[in-house]
Amino acid sequence: MEFSQEILSLIKGGYDLHVHSGPDILPRKMDDIEMAERIRKSGMAGYAIKSHFFNTAERAQLMHKLYPECDFVGTISLNSYVGGINPAAMEMAALSGVRLVWFPTCDAQNEMSHVFGGDPNKKLPYWARLKLQMRDAGREAPSIRILDEAGRLKDEVHSVLDIIAEHNIILTTGHLAHDETFALLKAAKEKGIRKIIVTHVDFPATYYTVEEQKELLRYGALMEHCYTTWATGKVEFDETARMIRELGPENCILATDLGQQTAIYPDEGMAEFARRLKEEKGFSDEEIRTMTVHNPRRLLDKE
Repeated sequence: MEFSQEILSLIKGGYDLHVHSGPDILPRKMDDIEMAERIRKSGMAGYAIKSHFFNTAERAQLMHKLYPECDFVGTISLNSYVGGINPAAMEMAALSGVRLVWFPTCDAQNEMSHVFGGDPNKKLPYWARLKLQMRDAGREAPSIRILDEAGRLKDEVHSVLDIIAEHNIILTTGHLAHDETFALLKAAKEKGIRKIIVTHVDFPATYYTVEEQKELLRYGALMEHCYTTWATGKVEFDETARMIRELGPENCILATDLGQQTAIYPDEGMAEFARRLKEEKGFSDEEIRTMTVHNPRRLLDKE
């Protein structure tokens, strides 16, 4: 895809904090080397390397040696493949330089219920097919819920939050259920965590109403909107734009969740997201740059 310099200026210096680059267990459209070249060409500053399966901080460190002008953000997702809500894994991730943590994504009980509930003949995402293969082989990865039977955060969640607070890591909510998210963010605020992203606020499995999002603002959270959600028909673009307008760009962050083989590249997704908000919904340049540049840079202590 080609974009004008006017549109590219809307993402210049910005970050995509939700990129699925390779190498990964799942097949990806691009590896970190190709992604770094695209970041440099697009004028963006960097991106977060997301994997459902691995700590990516070591990759980020190595890639920075090859492309010092690109900021590679190492991350970890607290799925079963790192032991779930595992304080030891979180501690090692923090020491290795992780700057962003996702609470359970594909292994969240909420996400599992959404994907495996309903129509048994629907096409499953690759990660879900992988889970079924593991189950058939007797190596099931359990689903994860962060609340105990009494509705309280489990002890290991508090331990992980303490590590996040100590190392000033960005907390993102992953694919948790609403009751889990509200309990998590309440505890995070009490522990002094100030860098929080509510993942996929307009995604079917995690959909938050505008009223719920406004409640979450009390904990200092930013609301994440990803290109793939509306681009794949999971939500109408009008609904995404409406949410952003009602919450205010100052409380939102744009990302892509791209890296799928059949989709466009993440830098293209960021530019297309910006273009549509500007040309179709009347968002100003500064409002868009608040979501693509200023908010992620503040999370990363870049401004």
